Amino acid sequence: MTLLDSYKSQVEHIQESPKFKPDEAGRRTPVPFPGYSVITPPAGEDAENAALYSNLHSIQQRLLQEIAEGAIVALPPDTFHLTVADLIWSSAFRDASDKNPEFEEQLRSRMADRFAACKPLAGGAPIRWTVLGLLVMTRAVGVCLAPTDENSYKQILEFRRSIYQNPDLMALGIEQQYHFTAHITLAYFGDIGPNLDRDRLCALLSELNEQWLDTPQELSVNRVELRKFEDMATYLRQPDWPVFEF
Repeated sequence: MTLLDSYKSQVEHIQESPKFKPDEAGRRTPVPFPGYSVITPPAGEDAENAALYSNLHSIQQRLLQEIAEGAIVALPPDTFHLTVADLIWSSAFRDASDKNPEFEEQLRSRMADRFAACKPLAGGAPIRWTVLGLLVMTRAVGVCLAPTDENSYKQILEFRRSIYQNPDLMALGIEQQYHFTAHITLAYFGDIGPNLDRDRLCALLSELNEQWLDTPQELSVNRVELRKFEDMATYLRQPDWPVFEF
């Protein structure tokens, strides 16, 4: 995923993200896209990983500076995070909420039960994922992560299984819809018309990757939280919502 040839192939299939639309002034702003997910604390609340997130912010700025204006829509850097488990979003979330006025309360309660059931996963060796390099997705750019050791992989895998294979959550419509590709999203694609120099984008991504060969960066996964998102730039939680600490 982080090789130049992969970038060249992937950029031929990129699309404008529907999660951001131009406002009256032409600036792309997030559109409503509500749902719930389990994520690491957003960068603005995660002091332990501050160095990594600062580095990712610098990379994001390079992309903005060197790629055609409007082609890249940057996410607020204090919202950078790793999604450990997507739960429900968009039309599925709206439908579930319309049909069941207690849906959100039930989801939070059942997720609290799941977190409690995962207690045997807590207190072990540190969970660390290392940055492999930049990743081009159909509608976004991010960095992909790989586990530093077997324990880091197994802990996250077991945690996800506890959520997706739970009958109480399945009854609410929670299901695994994607394989787990650990990544931190930096930006979405905006106007990808003729002004976008795709060759330059590929070369820049490959160039930016070189820094991690000599100075690898890691994400410490010590805590994950149930968060509600209103759009792709707003992740909310209340103090009594479930949290799991590895």
